[in-house]
Amino acid sequence: MTAPAASRVAAVPRVARSRRRFRIIEQAAVHVVDGLSHLEVHPDVPDGVRALRERGFRLVTMTNGSSDLSKRLLGRARLADCFESHLDASGPQRWKPAQAAYQYVVEQVGVRLDEAVLVAVHPWDVDGAQRAGLGGAWLRRDAADYPQVMLPPTYTVGNLRELAETLT
Repeated sequence: MTAPAASRVAAVPRVARSRRRFRIIEQAAVHVVDGLSHLEVHPDVPDGVRALRERGFRLVTMTNGSSDLSKRLLGRARLADCFESHLDASGPQRWKPAQAAYQYVVEQVGVRLDEAVLVAVHPWDVDGAQRAGLGGAWLRRDAADYPQVMLPPTYTVGNLRELAETLT
């Protein structure tokens, strides 16, 4: 067998392994995405969202994932109608924490950056929002400490009910 023919024969098992790995990865991704569609909100979310809404706060979701997924999650909790918009990264075509993502949200709802507060459990998201000019509320839940390398949050609370009380 010539050298080029031998390399083609040797490549066949590599291609088969690559296809098998791809199928495994694809199945894992489907499993994760399917699991996301069955998540439930944290126990504090229904009361916290309703309290914020009753106090006159305008509520909007913004996700790097799918806004449809956010709507379904909040719909199962009977909260979707508490939010005036469900946005995702497909609008600005930038993922958070890019400044363009936060800018997109405030433009969509017609407020200035300094009139908006991003609420998140992820310090990177709070930091990104603050660097873009928004306020930032960190829901620490059970987390230890906020990373010192990031801008400190405007508000630090344990849950959404506590945030509603803090903001009013």
